[in-house]
Amino acid sequence: MNVGSAAAVMGVPGDAAYAAGKAALIGLSRSVARELGPRNITCNVVLRGIIDTGMTGDVRGDVQAEIVGRVPAGRMGAEQEVAHIVGALMADEAGCVNGAVVPVDGGLSMGW
Repeated sequence: MNVGSAAAVMGVPGDAAYAAGKAALIGLSRSVARELGPRNITCNVVLRGIIDTGMTGDVRGDVQAEIVGRVPAGRMGAEQEVAHIVGALMADEAGCVNGAVVPVDGGLSMGW
């Protein structure tokens, strides 16, 4: 299980290296999923969007509002929402979910 960022599929102006690294995580995870799938080992990626954490609390209010304004859900996600999806994907009952990229971003990365 890997946790990445919506930046992997959206890009980030001024931070191409961050977006490229997150996109590489998808490629790595899918390669691992194909390689280890025959051994009943899964590998998925959760792409988180803007999540209400201490780090996002440090972002200036106007910048934060602009980012949240792009989220169709109209709000930041909660840490517990990301954790819930990670836990669900790691459960035995999700054994057939492999190589998936699951956004937890309020719709931010779905495009127009």
